Amino acid sequence: MAVLLGCIADDFTGATDLASMLVRHGMATVQLIGVPADGIDPGDAQAVVVALKSRTVPADQAVGQSLAALEWLRARGARQILFKYCSTFDSTERGNIGPVSEALLDALGADFTIACPALPENGRSVYLGHLFVGDQLLSDSHMRHHPLTPMTDSNLVRVLQRQSRAPVGLVPYPAVESGPEAIRARFEELRAKGARQAIADAVSDRHLLALGAAAADLALITGGSGIAMGLPENFRRQGLLAAERADRLPHVPGREAILAGSCSAATLGQIEQHRAAGRPAFALDPIGLADGGDDVERALAFAEDQIGDAPVLISSSAPPDQVAEVQERLGRERAGAAVEDAMAAIAQGLVAQGVRRLVVAGGETAGAVVGALGIKGLRIGPAIDPGVPWTASLGDPPLALALKSGNFGAPDFFIKAFECAP
Repeated sequence: MAVLLGCIADDFTGATDLASMLVRHGMATVQLIGVPADGIDPGDAQAVVVALKSRTVPADQAVGQSLAALEWLRARGARQILFKYCSTFDSTERGNIGPVSEALLDALGADFTIACPALPENGRSVYLGHLFVGDQLLSDSHMRHHPLTPMTDSNLVRVLQRQSRAPVGLVPYPAVESGPEAIRARFEELRAKGARQAIADAVSDRHLLALGAAAADLALITGGSGIAMGLPENFRRQGLLAAERADRLPHVPGREAILAGSCSAATLGQIEQHRAAGRPAFALDPIGLADGGDDVERALAFAEDQIGDAPVLISSSAPPDQVAEVQERLGRERAGAAVEDAMAAIAQGLVAQGVRRLVVAGGETAGAVVGALGIKGLRIGPAIDPGVPWTASLGDPPLALALKSGNFGAPDFFIKAFECAP
């Protein structure tokens, strides 16, 4: 069965967020980890999301990984390509959103695409090219303190233009509000002016659905998971997508644990609620990890002793001032590598202890964990909260995984996740 929609995501939790959106709108979806090998079979999946770890690597590496994923997806018949990045447009002055988007356009022989990170249900909206997080401009939000991709400019046209060779335009609110026909007319105006990419405004799900309909003929679409909301209907109108339940998962019994590496405000609040509920928690020391300390062994011993009626939490999360202090002492790369290596080793140890249901918070942490566990693919199931579904790993032993973007999930996410585990 040929794949209808081929997706390339720049981190693991973002890939899961996108896959969950597609499942919610009726597309059976498989998430694959890293550029897939030729022998990997997505089965009956109508959409395949290739999860890369390319958000913060050098731009040329991000481009190379993305083009390799594109080649694999096109070989499986993908009719349209979606490049997915974070709803807060996480990137640096030099990329990687612009360079990857332009490289994909070139490879597809396409002349134009849109960029829309909006996800209103999670408080991300774009108005006149400016990204809002809730009622704050992006540059005033917690994202200005992000340890890897601090976002200090809310004008996405300006941000994307700094990363791109060709002109970047805007599909403004009045056009989006008027519907698909007006949006397509704006596409043509921008093409005539030489724009290859355009930021698209969206402040409601209705806008995302209109953009999806207008983008039916685009070879490439880029954005957050919200932009995928309207894409399944395009295939349905063509008679290519049957009405069927897309979120079924097998039952996966076993011990339960949480690994939290994100330092976002949302994850810090979720950790606090877990602790306030009297559930077991162990905090890693990044400086000790970098200096060769025994925190991994201590964390696993803690887990072995504590896992029982409630899942155990192991975290490296910390408020911005503490993160800054650690990075100043160790350097950003060394601090990040120490935590990721530790989380990878802990995940392996937890599975050896019989953990089969695992929540992971933070894109970099999720990437390290799935890599260490040798997971090549995930079947996407029902959402716990918007953008965060349970998944079932392909392979043995079967694992139930919830890979959560640091910014996502309600304050009680760590508590309620296991109440609806497969």
